[in-house]
Amino acid sequence: MSQIHAIFWDVGGVLLSNAWDHTQRMAAVERFHLDENEFHARHEMVVSSFERGKITLDEYLDHTVFYRDRPFTRDEFRDFMFSLSEPIPEVLTFARTLAASGKYFMGTINNESRELNLYRIEKFGLREIFRLFVSSCFVGLRKPESGIYRLATEITQINPEECCFIDDRALNLECAAKLGMQTIQMQTLEQLRSDLQKLSVV
Repeated sequence: MSQIHAIFWDVGGVLLSNAWDHTQRMAAVERFHLDENEFHARHEMVVSSFERGKITLDEYLDHTVFYRDRPFTRDEFRDFMFSLSEPIPEVLTFARTLAASGKYFMGTINNESRELNLYRIEKFGLREIFRLFVSSCFVGLRKPESGIYRLATEITQINPEECCFIDDRALNLECAAKLGMQTIQMQTLEQLRSDLQKLSVV
């Protein structure tokens, strides 16, 4: 087995709560009394463009929420979206410790819209941990497309076999593994530590 030189992390569901996944969208539906079916149908039509950085947050909201008059403002809805992001402190601390060791190149491979991604990077100090953000909104590719994993290895010039990718979703890991990356499905911090140790990551 090749020695690990780079560790790539998913963000939502691993380091932080998800940014705008089903749970967060349902919270917004309930908070703002939106029609659930109508909102989700509109969301599905534009989410790919939203997460690839092809449309802005305001354009996304134009399509999904503010295509009709609402008894709340755009700023109120945006602020609520941002407020749903929460850290997973113990995993962030562990990632920060790995970064501080200087032994590994640390990066992310994640699907997020530009405004939420930038907010979360700043809010939770992710620039202090990661040297590279291969975020869907920056690169125009989304997991589980093979291109996003290949891009991460090509940018860093680190062989896939020397990379470990951590994600909470099996499909995303399967596609990374096909490229040759070592993969770990995140469940708990204790399990993550144990699985990394098996790869001689300490």
